[in-house]
Formats: sequence, structure tokens, C-alpha cells
Amino acid sequence: MTQQASFAALRERIAAVNDVLNATSLLTWDSRTMMPAGGAETRGHQIATLTRVARDLLLAPETERALEEAERALEGVPADAAERRMVEQTRHAVEHHRSVPASLIQERAALRTVAQSAWIEARAKSEFPIYEPYLAKTVELSRAYADCIGWSEHPYDAMVSIYEPGETAASLKALFSTLRNGLLPILDAARSRPQPRSDFLFRDFPEEGQRAFGLSLAEKLGYDLQRGRLDTTVHPFEVSFTRNDVRITTRYNRNYLPASMFGTAHEVGHGLYEQGVDPAYTRTALATDLVGLYAVGGTSFGAHESQSRLWENHIVRSRTFWQRHFPGLQRHFPDQLGDVSAEEFYRAVTRVEPGFIRVEADELTYDLHIMLRVDIECALMDGSLPVSDLPGAWNAAIKRDLDLTVPNDAKGVLQDVHWSTGYIGSFPTYTIGNVMGAQVMETLRQQNPSVDASIEAGDYGVLAEELRTRIWQHGRRFMRDELLERETGRRLDPAPYLAYLRNKYAS
Repeated sequence: MTQQASFAALRERIAAVNDVLNATSLLTWDSRTMMPAGGAETRGHQIATLTRVARDLLLAPETERALEEAERALEGVPADAAERRMVEQTRHAVEHHRSVPASLIQERAALRTVAQSAWIEARAKSEFPIYEPYLAKTVELSRAYADCIGWSEHPYDAMVSIYEPGETAASLKALFSTLRNGLLPILDAARSRPQPRSDFLFRDFPEEGQRAFGLSLAEKLGYDLQRGRLDTTVHPFEVSFTRNDVRITTRYNRNYLPASMFGTAHEVGHGLYEQGVDPAYTRTALATDLVGLYAVGGTSFGAHESQSRLWENHIVRSRTFWQRHFPGLQRHFPDQLGDVSAEEFYRAVTRVEPGFIRVEADELTYDLHIMLRVDIECALMDGSLPVSDLPGAWNAAIKRDLDLTVPNDAKGVLQDVHWSTGYIGSFPTYTIGNVMGAQVMETLRQQNPSVDASIEAGDYGVLAEELRTRIWQHGRRFMRDELLERETGRRLDPAPYLAYLRNKYAS
């Protein structure tokens, strides 16, 4: 068999896995946007069945034979070649899934949809006990999963490795310590100044106007609506069914405009990454998380968050952006924003004011929200925190870190969707994304002065092309730190992120 034929046989097998996982994602998207509440239990079974089918295809004898043939054909293929990376990632995933019983994979998949339905009800009623038994089961299955794939120092290490390979509880603790020591002086300086005017953000903003502006914002940033769409959900997310169908969602609060505006910008960042993956990687291992059994082009959750946080904060939450685009927002809401200047609006949306909700947090307190969640996840995984004690532990952490008293479960422990979908171990990727995004932006600005010039002119195509060339097109070919070393000359480094925050908020 020729080298090309060896790779082609494996590609065909992985393409089938990718197809099934895209169908799973489509069912998941529907469950979070369109599905009636009564469909949760049977939808959970449908997703579990497809997840098992994908795993069975991956572990089938035919896949193993194709993989062995491809491995034999790797002689002489460069270490970073796409073909070699496809083969190596497939082998890693096969070994991973051989260590986990099919019954556990299916049980975790089935739980997600019913747990999410319970979470939605609990959040709406602000009653944690409705969701508690489902979270307890999620934690139990996560511990079992961690034991199967193996860990040495902390069970959390196994879960983090699914979303951010290379990170551990210990490495996160070190990163968070550096960030906390750098953040707190900036936060103290910012909080010592008088608060800017922000009353206008809480006026009545009809949903149709918010949606219209959100769509125009998405298009300005380069999101291709011929290969995407914007829908409404309880907790915003992005999902792709190959680069040709990349969907984003948001939520609308009539009495708080920034929620949908920056939420949409955030999801657009995710969408741009997926739409920018090399077409040659479609339906291959380089556009499929074969370990997590999830069809996605981004190389890690942290790398993905680097793009969403970059577009949300470095671009849309900037003075330059609102100096140029605030008149357009005023045209959508002339009565609500007629007495507001672009500078007043910018100062309002960058004000530093600790709050209960992570996705609405200012840039200086956002990472504190992440740190407390990671502490809680570690404690849940090692058993030092019973699920029944979670609301109390959450409320105590918010009081300690932000000096706020949580009024109810909806604004506390029930605010995030992640645990209901089984994503224990994914929260640290948001802070990793903040750090990586700043590191990438620092390099782009140093190496290509036209990036800033085009941004100031309201043209985001230069930035998007730089990111497509350096990050997006590679899909899962390079690991996160490989990408950073290629493009910035070093691994993950918090210094550019702290410098960005200091420059923006300390003066």
C-alpha cells in the first residue's frame, strides 16, 4: 500500500467519526436553543447513543488496521507534518478510550441533557436542590473517568487534560498566584477612583434592537453569516458542524445592554476561529477532538478562549471601537442613548465594579471568578467538598474575593452551564485564554504596525487575516504552547496580559 493510500484509509475512518460527532453537536445545539423541555430525557439517550457509535468507530478493528498502516507509512514524514499529527492524535485518542469503559462514556453522555434540563429549571427558580442530585452524579462520574485515564498528584489533573493538555492543578495554582499578585494592585487602583456614569446601560433596550446590532457587530468583525447564524439561549455558546456551519448564540436582557453585546462579540471570536480552519482539515483528526469526542477545530479550550476574549476585550471593549461605532449603536437606540457620548459609553462598559455574574464581570475581577471555580472543582474532585455544601462554599468565596453577599442561587452557584454539561475541568481555560490572547496581540502589534492602524480605521480584516494565518488555519495540528512558541517565541506567559490590564485600567 502506498503512503498516500495508507493515510487515505485512516482519513476515511476518522471522517465517519467526525460525521457522527457533528450530528451529536447538532442535537446538542437544538437541545439548548429549540427543544421543548419535555424532550430532555429522550434527547439524552439519542446523544449517548451517537457518542457510543463514535467511540465504537474509533476503536473498531478496521480503524486499528488503518491506523497501523498509517503509522508504518510515517517514516520520513516531518515531525510537525499534518499527516503525522493526524496519526499521532488518533493513536493517543484510541489508547485513551481503551482505558475507559463504553458504559461510562455512554452514562456521562446521557446525563448531560437531563442534567442541563434540571439546571435550567433550578436556575429559573433559584433552587439549587433541584439540580443537586444531577451535579452529584456528574461529580461521581467525573471521578470515575479520572481514575480510568489516570492521574498522579490530583484527580483534577485528569479532567483538565481533556480540555487543556499539559495543565495540572499544580501548574494552574502557580499561574493563578502570579496573576492574583499582579491583578490586585491594579484592581485596588481602579476601585479607588470615582465610578463613571452608567445609568444608561440599565434603560429599556428592546430585544429586536439588540439582535439587529448584534448581527451587524458580528458582520463587522468578519463572522460569515452565510456559514453561521445567531440564536437565543439561556447561556451563550458557539458550536460548529465543520467550518461550513458555525453557529453562535446569545441572550438578551432588556434592562442591561452589555450582556448581549459583549456576549455576542465573545461568541463571534469562537466562531471566527472555527470558520478560519483550513478547509483541508474538514472531517479529519485536525478538526476533531477525538479524546473529548467533540467535533471542533480549535486546538484546546484555552486557545479557543484566547480568540473569544481577544475580540471581546481587546477589540470591542476598547475606546477606539466605540469612538467609531457608538453612532451606529445610537441609531438602534436613539431614545435610550441620545444623551450619552462615545467616551461616556466606553467608560461605562469598562468600569470596574465587582459583581455576581462571571460573564458580565469587568476585566479585573473576571479571573477571580475563574480562580474560585477552579478551587471548587478541585475540592469536588478530591472529595473535600460535598456537593450539598457547594452553595455555602461558593457564597463564602464570593464574599472573600469580591466582598459581595450572594442574594440567591441563580446569581451564585447556578449561574454557569458548564457543570450541567459535564465540563468539570474547563473553567481554567478562560483565564488561560485571557493570557494567551494578550500574548498574541502584543506580538501582532510589535510585528505588524498595520494591525493597529486598521483597527483604528474600523477595518478588522488585517487582524483577522493575521489570526487566520497564525492560529485559526492550523486547527488542531499544533498544541497550544507550540502555537505560542511559533508565533510569540515563548510558551504561555502572563506578563503581556498584566501589562495590557495595567495600561488600560491603572491610569
